[in-house]
Amino acid sequence: MDVWYTNASKNVMMLRLSITAIPIIAIITCFANSLAANPTMNIQSNVFGVTKDGQDVTRFTLTNLHGNSVSVMTWGATLLDVNVPDRDGDRANVNLAFDELAPYLDGHPYFGSTVGRFCNRIENGKFSIHGKAYQVTTNAGKHHIHGGKTNFTYQNWSGESFREDDAIGVRFHLTSPDGQEGYPGTVQATVEYSWNDRNELRIVFSATTDAPTHVNLTNHSYWNLGGAGSGSAMDHIATIEADQYLDVDDDLIPTGKLNPVTDTVLDFRSGTPLGDRVDQLASTKGYDHCYVVRGASGELRQAARVVDPKSGRVLEIETTQPGMQLYTANHLPGNERSNGYGGHEAFCLETQHYPNAPNRESFPSTLLIPGARMHEVTVHRFTTQ
Repeated sequence: MDVWYTNASKNVMMLRLSITAIPIIAIITCFANSLAANPTMNIQSNVFGVTKDGQDVTRFTLTNLHGNSVSVMTWGATLLDVNVPDRDGDRANVNLAFDELAPYLDGHPYFGSTVGRFCNRIENGKFSIHGKAYQVTTNAGKHHIHGGKTNFTYQNWSGESFREDDAIGVRFHLTSPDGQEGYPGTVQATVEYSWNDRNELRIVFSATTDAPTHVNLTNHSYWNLGGAGSGSAMDHIATIEADQYLDVDDDLIPTGKLNPVTDTVLDFRSGTPLGDRVDQLASTKGYDHCYVVRGASGELRQAARVVDPKSGRVLEIETTQPGMQLYTANHLPGNERSNGYGGHEAFCLETQHYPNAPNRESFPSTLLIPGARMHEVTVHRFTTQ
């Protein structure tokens, strides 16, 4: 009897263990199925290449819940691939880019670059701050463009990834020392790229300084919504939220005057193919004009909408910046320097403060002073129709 009782107790214990294990196994199985059904947004990083002085350049790839992705790298705080679907769900990269680091290290068309310390042009490379004159590098004939020769595009930023409630991203940092390219003040610059499940790419520029200086940052991506390498982008239909554009001289230096777009080839207030009137701009071989974005500077508002009729991809841009430069890739050479991409095979919509603002008191100021922070936001939203 004693032996039977002991064996029976063991059987009861085993039965209890089995019964207890059933819900545990069920919970584990349920949790595994939940993970499979609800994947998380993913951040990956790898070494993209090495600079000429031996620094590693890190590439970060951000993938949302739908499998759509963007990639950025520390060299030039540069936007690389942007992989989004067309109306049939087929993904393609819509941002012109190189496949390796080497072409980015030397002169290139600013593919996806962060441009600074001052993007676009400054007349004769000169300006004054509080009565003191400054001369910055003249690298566009007698004028200054995109921050000079050793500009933000050709420097290796530090980078760190981050996660938020509904987005993942990378935050880049750069110290621009006093006197670099002739600019006064040591500037601490930050560029933040974030990507969410709604296919929204948010770019935030911020900067501080220890002495008064001028700062104007932009992202210089070249878009083709049919996919990079798919040919001309001049059939893309653009709408630009602007009633005025900046008047310029023969060197594309703003005069300070604002011209109405009414009855001009620059009127994109209703959807118009980019190439419809491009042949009327012989002197620039296409569009290379800065628009005055409607609404209050500093407020995030609609700036542009571009549709590719073939693929159905749509790009909408919102910005806090006062202006936006439309450039139709007029001078892409179609050789190795541009990865084979030719003229008019893409377009740029560079949100920014106005060119030559340091020399035009009527323009929104780009002067940054100690204790203040420059902060500008641009959102690129990718959808289909």
